[in-house]
Amino acid sequence: MDRLNGKVAIVTGAGRGIGRATAKLFAAEGAKVAVLSLTPANVDAVVTSIQEAGGTAIGVPCDVSSGDQVSAAVDKVVAAFGGIDILVNNAFDPTAPFSSILDLSVTQLQRNFEAGPIAYLRTMQLCYPHLKASDAGRVINFGSMAGVLGLVGYGPYNMAKEAVRALTRTAAREWASDNITVNNVLPLAETWGPEANVPPPSNPLGRFGTPEDDIAPVVLFLASKDAQFLTGYSLTPDGGSIIDSAR
Repeated sequence: MDRLNGKVAIVTGAGRGIGRATAKLFAAEGAKVAVLSLTPANVDAVVTSIQEAGGTAIGVPCDVSSGDQVSAAVDKVVAAFGGIDILVNNAFDPTAPFSSILDLSVTQLQRNFEAGPIAYLRTMQLCYPHLKASDAGRVINFGSMAGVLGLVGYGPYNMAKEAVRALTRTAAREWASDNITVNNVLPLAETWGPEANVPPPSNPLGRFGTPEDDIAPVVLFLASKDAQFLTGYSLTPDGGSIIDSAR
């Protein structure tokens, strides 16, 4: 349980779901973790959970669509931990509107981009000097299988998530000489409560992944030394949904 010993990690959207599971796993593997999320109560709960388990974490309530808040958050992490080795861009605005292509407005599209690729870009730019200084920087961005599959009714979300993949591939090329790897995760995960009456997806494994057991370990792999020769790649912990998109 020491794959990230000595590393400093920022995890956005870490107050719930995949982000929370990732932050807790990183801490269990020895990282000092900055828990970023919009809701202070969620941030506090995750930090408390990590500290009670013997890990090290700080909480930073942050709206990633605000440049000023992201800049202040990065400064706070560096002041507390001395640098940044790993950035996980997982945050997304659950209130961002969905729409069909026919009904899609610029306002709807812009909100999805502000909370998605624009926020990811800004966070990456602000963390870049510290990732470079690390000499083994890791960036893990979250795309979505919805964009790959062209999920109906998710027009602005799909477009924003595919832009994240383009951002990731481009940064992977540009930052490779700085020994920074930049990869995507495109999950198919259960992020609602067990009370939700949601039928299983039609992937080969016939189920959604869980943040703790199926998705966070993939993020850990990309953050670790084991993935040092992977960059610009999209890993799809999706139960095999990618098979349908490869026809």
